[in-house]
Amino acid sequence: MSATVAIKYCPAYGADVENTLRSGIDEIGGIAKFVKPGQRVLLKVNLLMKKRPEEAVTTHPSVVEAAVHLVQEAGGIPVIGDSPGGPYTMGALQAIYTRSGLREVAERTGALLNEDFGQTVVSHSEGKISKSLTITKSVTDADVVITLSKLKTHGMMTFTGAVKILFGVIPGLQKVEYHFKMPNTKNFAHLLVDIATYVKPSLSIMDGIVGMEGDGPSAGKPRDIGALLVSEDPFGLDVVATNLIGLKPEKVPTIMAARERGLTSRMEEIELKGDDRSLWQIQNFVVPKTVGVNFLDMAPMPKRVRRFLVDRIRPRPQFNHDLCKGCKDCVNNCPPHALVLNDKMRPVVDLDVCIRCFCCQELCPQQAVDIVRPWVARTFFK
Repeated sequence: MSATVAIKYCPAYGADVENTLRSGIDEIGGIAKFVKPGQRVLLKVNLLMKKRPEEAVTTHPSVVEAAVHLVQEAGGIPVIGDSPGGPYTMGALQAIYTRSGLREVAERTGALLNEDFGQTVVSHSEGKISKSLTITKSVTDADVVITLSKLKTHGMMTFTGAVKILFGVIPGLQKVEYHFKMPNTKNFAHLLVDIATYVKPSLSIMDGIVGMEGDGPSAGKPRDIGALLVSEDPFGLDVVATNLIGLKPEKVPTIMAARERGLTSRMEEIELKGDDRSLWQIQNFVVPKTVGVNFLDMAPMPKRVRRFLVDRIRPRPQFNHDLCKGCKDCVNNCPPHALVLNDKMRPVVDLDVCIRCFCCQELCPQQAVDIVRPWVARTFFK
């Protein structure tokens, strides 16, 4: 077995979350295996944007609070942090800390909220796509990194979990540059694997009590799943999570990138501990509309053929101008600058420039961006 993953049944947020999380971590060695007294521990949460906990976009505060208590019990110093989408500034992050409920967690527990907005360039000789990475200082200043991801779908990458969450160590608008340099899904997946193999989180925790299905990571619908998952191996954790929701690992670019590099990518490579998954096997989990197109980035074929096919089936963003408030978040965060505002202060996309990263949908506070597919894609990739 190359990885051990514990999956625990936890049907709701509340008092049982901490005991359930403790039980799951005990299944893989206990919190003292990962945190030593006096160590600074970055609890890398998912703070994509300013959303309330019940919207299932961000890591739920009860899961974060449980992790804080466990770190403190082990004698560690917990620091809660993330670099959300958009500007990595004090004002933006403070607003997200408040809306997500994590400021209250910090006030109740004495945990620190990361307020260091520094960044640094690190070398990564093992990287496949990038031999150097620009990351937040909160990572390099930490003795231990523990991720607390949210089980969600993702318009570009199909699924976001323990590996994809680490894109949040890339500071602010630097993410835009990485998206622009790597619009190809396969290359971007390998970048995410590069980041994960550099950070090497000591422990990965996934909040799957309520996840998100459909057009995630921000415009999908909350979905009751009832699971907390933990592992030392973020790649194995994602394999188990996708299996739980009935999503084949082969549909997930990060899992396939991990497979190319000899990392955990199959259920048979995993020792599964915890509770019986039949308690809450998830049926009819809705995946993003873009699934069925990602394979074109991964399939071996001449570039000219791939371009011909992609142009005819690739999805595109569609803007609901009635819902749009003209905030310009999509325009300001579009990696290839494919968006402009019309005379009514509503976004218009140049599809010849658009790289289909769907940052516009991901960061829209009004959920005014839909991802639509041409009829060919709707017909043949249902």
